[in-house]
Amino acid sequence: MVNVNVQGTLKRWGKKWTTREGLLGDYDYGYLFIPQLPFTKKTPKTQPFFGLNDKMPVILGLLLGFQHALAMLAGVVTPPIMISAAANLDADTQNYLVSTSLIVTGILSSVQITRFHIYGTKYHIGTGLLSVVGTSFATINIVSQGFPLMYENGVCEIIDGVKQPCPDGYGKILGTAMVCCLIEVLLSFTPAKILQKVFPSIITGSVVLLIGAHLVHSGANDWLGGSYCAHGTCASNHGTTAPWGSAQFIGLGFTVFVSIVFFERFGSPIMKSCAVILGLLMGCIVGAATGYFTPTQIENAKAVSFVWVKTFKLGFYAPVVLPFIMVYVVLMMEAIGDITATADLSKVDLESEEFESRVQGGVLADGLFGVFAGLMTMTPYSTFAQNNGVISITKCASRRVGYYNSAILIIMGVFAKLSGVILSIHKSVLGGMTSFLFASVAASGMKIISESDLSRRNRFILTCIFVIGLPPILMESWFSNVFTYDGDNTGLKSFFQALTLVANSGFAIGGFVGLIVNLILPMIEDEVEEIDEVIVTNQINSSSSAEQQYVHKEMEKGMSSE
Repeated sequence: MVNVNVQGTLKRWGKKWTTREGLLGDYDYGYLFIPQLPFTKKTPKTQPFFGLNDKMPVILGLLLGFQHALAMLAGVVTPPIMISAAANLDADTQNYLVSTSLIVTGILSSVQITRFHIYGTKYHIGTGLLSVVGTSFATINIVSQGFPLMYENGVCEIIDGVKQPCPDGYGKILGTAMVCCLIEVLLSFTPAKILQKVFPSIITGSVVLLIGAHLVHSGANDWLGGSYCAHGTCASNHGTTAPWGSAQFIGLGFTVFVSIVFFERFGSPIMKSCAVILGLLMGCIVGAATGYFTPTQIENAKAVSFVWVKTFKLGFYAPVVLPFIMVYVVLMMEAIGDITATADLSKVDLESEEFESRVQGGVLADGLFGVFAGLMTMTPYSTFAQNNGVISITKCASRRVGYYNSAILIIMGVFAKLSGVILSIHKSVLGGMTSFLFASVAASGMKIISESDLSRRNRFILTCIFVIGLPPILMESWFSNVFTYDGDNTGLKSFFQALTLVANSGFAIGGFVGLIVNLILPMIEDEVEEIDEVIVTNQINSSSSAEQQYVHKEMEKGMSSE
């Protein structure tokens, strides 16, 4: 019996790898690759739909998996680059973190796609959909505010006015994130309807918008020259010397932006889904041709890498606890939205218990990934939304493509020279790409907001969030001089620093204010003021109409008597 099964399996594999049907199938590959030429019209075509567990040709699966990997690549490598820069980590550690980010993304995405049942319960880990995960952008906000405090408190060293690499500070970020992720783990067992009531889209959307707006500031700083140049000061920048905000820096970043727009307008479907990475490639080509490139990082990068090649001493840093709690709440609500979109594209019944189980499993996995990622030396992970666009374009929701994607990402990370290539990119080119990515985060926040009813109550909540959430973005360190305690009580000093960090993190303070205002304001189904106004207007119109009818009748009486 065993021999029969083995023979059957070998026969199926032989057919899959040796026949045209098994390798290519009848998919229209030209549809994916042929761009839309200017002044021409591309005839829409209906491609075959591949469901969650459908088999598919090998070449198509590899191709679509690679497409998903390219769509994710920029978003996966950007956070470790910016976080390692905030911690002033050395080049070798930066290479390691970029490679590890790709490897861990592949591993955790495969967990989310597989969906494991928790023995003896009704709960699961993972969605069982083509849901992929990657390093969360929200952590960048926390480290950009947290590391300056670490240098101020002596957690990180400053020698002769120069900030030294701070791997221990990075370890404290990892440890704190691993503890705070328990909030999302616990909330994952709460019914989705209750979560959406406590954390409505008007709040989560505005928080995502504030996160994106804050990140655009970091991206634009790199676009204009990066940390190599303080504002107005000249410094060496990838082999060039020019002041911050010079025309050549702006031009390099703008090349990326224009390229992204071009590929979105004229590119083929496969090019549109990875327009950001293609725009980055065009910026690299222009930068290399004009002398804004040095191969040092590539030469110094190791040939291969893997998780735990470098490790960090885990710790706990209290001032970042409240921001991390808000981050995990936002990640949870984002995961619910992204999983819902993926399920809809995968033709899963959104009203079924199975769908609710997939959401629960996805959110639980999203929370647990905070622990898994920390143990694998990476900051928190979140469910990615951009891959839903790839599913929509390709009509392919098969989990097999997700596994191909995961394998490709792991291979990319293992061959560490790729991380050296990424870190060799000029800051202005990278800034042009990250600015676009971060602006898309803000746009995603606007989309989430638009899903809620913009009643007078919700507009008021939105206003309260922006009143408190925008000043930290527009005016850096606006709250830094409120608590100026400089005594010997380290506990009290840390408490004040935690409050300052939250207040200087627009998304955190704005989110907390939004939650409070949402809870204390009564729920009003309609805009009472507008209804009253309509009633009064109708009464006036009715009264005017009655008076006109009375006058008209009296005039008719007078005319008849004459």
